[in-house]
Amino acid sequence: MSASPKAPGWRIGRLAGAPVYIGRSWFLVAGVIVLLFGPVVQRTLPDLGGWSYAVAGAFALLLLLSVLVHEAAHALVGQACGYSVNRVVADFWGGHTAYDSRDSTAGRSALVAIAGPLANAALAGLGWLWLQQTDNGIAYLLAAGFTYANGFVAAFNLLPGLPLDGGYLVDSLVWKLTGSRGAGMIVAGWSGRLMVLVAAWWLIGRQLLAGRQLSTTNLIWLLVIGGFLWFGASEAIKVGRARRRLETVRVGEYLSAVSVVPASAALTDLPPPTGQLVVGTDAAGSPVGVLDPAALRTVPPELWASTEVSAVLQHLPAAWVVRATPQDDMTDVVIAMQTDSLAMVAVRGPDGQVHGVVRAADL
Repeated sequence: MSASPKAPGWRIGRLAGAPVYIGRSWFLVAGVIVLLFGPVVQRTLPDLGGWSYAVAGAFALLLLLSVLVHEAAHALVGQACGYSVNRVVADFWGGHTAYDSRDSTAGRSALVAIAGPLANAALAGLGWLWLQQTDNGIAYLLAAGFTYANGFVAAFNLLPGLPLDGGYLVDSLVWKLTGSRGAGMIVAGWSGRLMVLVAAWWLIGRQLLAGRQLSTTNLIWLLVIGGFLWFGASEAIKVGRARRRLETVRVGEYLSAVSVVPASAALTDLPPPTGQLVVGTDAAGSPVGVLDPAALRTVPPELWASTEVSAVLQHLPAAWVVRATPQDDMTDVVIAMQTDSLAMVAVRGPDGQVHGVVRAADL
């Protein structure tokens, strides 16, 4: 038996059925925030003394709240668009929401992408209202930090390059115009690399051309944020190129014919052996598994009339059924195989017809 996947951090609750985690790496971020923001608080409010670092800790918690609201917006809009949300995580890179979006469209992808930055913009607006109610002191510092941080996060995430939310908007636009998700990811990935070059110019290039001494802080920011963006953009380009190749291959080229029988039927209703795989379906006509010849041989012939086909099926997870036709490209089929480690998938058309199966071994 395989081990259960390790949890990505400390589970703090659920959001619309999906677990919400604080990643282990987030505590490193919180420590950095306390160390950087603590001296600022101490200089601004010297009477606080060591309590300045407690205020910095409160600011770190406000930023955590901002991250969780950002990811919750992605998750809730994703669910509204029909995505299956697996988890929400706040971690070193801010956070991420994992969901199954294999039935996505360009419009749905854009809606999910824009939800996060809009949530941060709304928080910045609330922070601004909070700021108007305070004149100075601890509340003023926290309100100012909360407002500007959320405003920055909203703007930064809208930069037009993957892996940022703005990159998914570029991806969705190109996808809509060309009909190719692969092309969208490639364009948005290169746009993400361009954002890194712009950041390098802004943080490093301008100083060098002006003859000023290179800022160590700027260099660290470029290495951390630029490295994150470059890696994400490069992965997007690689995946996009793979998708472009899949978009040229039709499902029908790898489709194996099957015999279809209701899982509730008696074994006596099984079709004569033809060498084809036998697929059992539920009451709605959706494939639930394939006939297990070894299990079939264990049933005495005299019991066939009283034994249902479901008793001798190798039952497979619901994800093994992919909605497609023989004329569609292979993208959804391969994604289903990779996502759920499937040895085969059943291809069922929008009209409910089971067209056959695609085996991973044949690919």
